[in-house]
Amino acid sequence: MTDAAHVSLEFSDNGLLQGLVGPHNSNLARLEQRLKVVLHHRGNTITIEGTPSRIATAERTLTRLYNHLAAGHELDAGELDGAARLAEPESNGGAEFAIRTRKKQVNARSVGQGAYLKALNDHEMVFALGPAGTGKTYIAVAKAVAMKLAGTIDRIVLSRPAVEAGERLGFLPGDLREKVDPYLRPLYDALYDMLPGDQVTKLLESGEIEVAPLAFMRGRTLSNAFIILDEAQNTTSVQMKMALTRIGENSRMVITGDLSQIDLPRGVKSGLEDALETLDGVEGIGLVRFTARDVVRHDLVTRIVEAYDARDAQRKRRAGADLGEDA
Repeated sequence: MTDAAHVSLEFSDNGLLQGLVGPHNSNLARLEQRLKVVLHHRGNTITIEGTPSRIATAERTLTRLYNHLAAGHELDAGELDGAARLAEPESNGGAEFAIRTRKKQVNARSVGQGAYLKALNDHEMVFALGPAGTGKTYIAVAKAVAMKLAGTIDRIVLSRPAVEAGERLGFLPGDLREKVDPYLRPLYDALYDMLPGDQVTKLLESGEIEVAPLAFMRGRTLSNAFIILDEAQNTTSVQMKMALTRIGENSRMVITGDLSQIDLPRGVKSGLEDALETLDGVEGIGLVRFTARDVVRHDLVTRIVEAYDARDAQRKRRAGADLGEDA
């Protein structure tokens, strides 16, 4: 390595250190690949070899992970990758707004997630835009559950436009829950990650967690509630205005979506796109835009998102060049 150097870090608790390095140093091997350094573990010391800037990033990463273990939390691949992302100089450390639920603590694993957690604390309504795998829905559900457990709100309302069914849910078999369940599966998955299964079931049965297809929200005012409108890019402008105006006293609303994944019929403008244009600068509304760098799923997902982004950018450049030639 050019300008190679090395630094040794000492850790006081060997039990925590074993959790940090992982079985057969597997965690260190993952961090080496992501941080572009060489890590050696001996006794209660980890030695870092690399360029000065990469060593500094590795120091911040290892310290963050050790403190995470010391606080009683576990490490998984996502925590390792997230700590590495947030240790990069341009991240400024990420916002520290952890969400605690009955089953787990949700921390920022990217710069965008740090901004999202802060926005959820600061605003009554938050728009979260970006590609799949950035945690838009998952973190919103975590925040809703945390507020329900704290008694800050009385109920959680989960909604998603059922575009695939054309909102014609009456033609689908089963009761209302059975009709909309397939479209709200990601929201359910997040709920079961935050709460014990029997508690989720009780809250659903009591109505304290409500699953409401977008078409069924018309005419209501939702007070003391945390409302999540997921996949909002598939709303029409009329539907979006209707949904946004459901918010009542002491309520929060999160609107998530990905403008590159619109399933509306050709020629129909996305309600999410329309809302962003209309509500720009309105006080009390937060906006977080995620990028491919915020994808916290498999590394391959990040590369897929980047490839599609690059293709779309190339198409826009070509379209611009074609317009220039026509002129």
